[in-house]
Amino acid sequence: MHARRIDALALDNYQRAARVILANHLVTRTYPDRIALPLIRRWATELREDLAELFGYRLEVTETTARVYPVIDRLDGGKPARTVNDRVFDRRRYAYLALALAALGRAGDQITLSELADQVAAYTARIEGLELAPDRAADRDAFVDAVGWLAARGALTLADGDAGGWAADPEAGEALYDIDRPVVFALFRPPRALQHLHSVRGLLAEDPAVTAGQPAAQSGELARRVRRALVERPVVYADDLTPEERPVLAQERTVADVELFTGLRAERRAEGVALIDTSGRLSDVRFPGTGTLAQVALLLVGEIADVVLDIDHPLPRRPRRAEPGETLADELDDAIPESTLFVPMADLPFEPEAGEAGSTVDEPEATYPFVAADWVRDTVRALTDRYGVTFAAQWQADVPGLTAQVTALLARLRLIQVVEDGLLVLPALARYRGAVVTVRTKRAAELFVTAADTVGASSTGTEGI
Repeated sequence: MHARRIDALALDNYQRAARVILANHLVTRTYPDRIALPLIRRWATELREDLAELFGYRLEVTETTARVYPVIDRLDGGKPARTVNDRVFDRRRYAYLALALAALGRAGDQITLSELADQVAAYTARIEGLELAPDRAADRDAFVDAVGWLAARGALTLADGDAGGWAADPEAGEALYDIDRPVVFALFRPPRALQHLHSVRGLLAEDPAVTAGQPAAQSGELARRVRRALVERPVVYADDLTPEERPVLAQERTVADVELFTGLRAERRAEGVALIDTSGRLSDVRFPGTGTLAQVALLLVGEIADVVLDIDHPLPRRPRRAEPGETLADELDDAIPESTLFVPMADLPFEPEAGEAGSTVDEPEATYPFVAADWVRDTVRALTDRYGVTFAAQWQADVPGLTAQVTALLARLRLIQVVEDGLLVLPALARYRGAVVTVRTKRAAELFVTAADTVGASSTGTEGI
């Protein structure tokens, strides 16, 4: 591992490069910023070898791009594409993005927005249930969001005009883009033809035959799977792992290698391990954080911790259900049109091998405190009544929407698991049980006094997850 041999004065720089490439997977001359690519290129050799050794990832670096091809152990629906205004992509935007990439792969060095729209519209005509009608404002807005996602990553560079003008009136507005072909090809290059896949699981590993015939422990794949989990999930619970992986997580060397490579600090508990990112360069969500959702989430965490710790009124307990990533592949497989499959070369459906499911020893099923949905809703409403004047305007009159967004944030951080009639409290939530609320008010003597108090919530000893 190269990180062990790098001079202490340069190690911080190397760890910063590691965090950038792990967080973004694609780095270009402008994405995520202009200093990222030179940083990656400086350490390209060391990063390439350490990423392969620790995680089984492949890194390709060129003059204009750096691209990590990860090994995906399970699908994760918690990291959606987002627009430049931070709105989550819907199915139509994903479809336009995929078709725009296909069109750009066949284009020259430049293309106008209307030309690209015409090509994507022609593609949509071959897909049942999908259409791009330039005379429909909703379609134009969705298409511009997909193009904006490509532009943010450097695949397209605006040379003239304005995409917003075209979205407002395609007859009067236009935009001309330069195409960066290496970025286009780096964005999407599947390991095999999609028509040859009978299951989405065929995309989870770039080359599943690499360790064929070798025990996972011998090939080092067990340790790599655990290390991948550490950098891909906010918290790795022992219950999430197979019986073979749990002892690997408990080994000091496994976690220490990831700490040294990333520069992050690991918090170890009996239930699992979390990497704490105080740099903000690896986490896609910082918590605690600023903004109404993060503040209300922290306040709600404090309330949940109080009821969990109330020994006079113990909460009921339930086992966890399957994680979304464990069922998402099946849902996507059900949506694959059979007419598009090249059957003679299609992969066989995934079936676990004998003994792969885990130990034959029956282990007691873990259970977690259950909090009812009514209690969660009433608690968020009470927090809104008390502090709502300081919330963003959109949430002050939308308590149900605020509740849904806050619980989704906590679930994404793996502090809770949302179930149909409430939520399960997961162990990592306990690290925020010391939340302290400070309400600051303006002095009457100050000019421009308003009735709005400001609320700040902090959690002792926490920097981010």
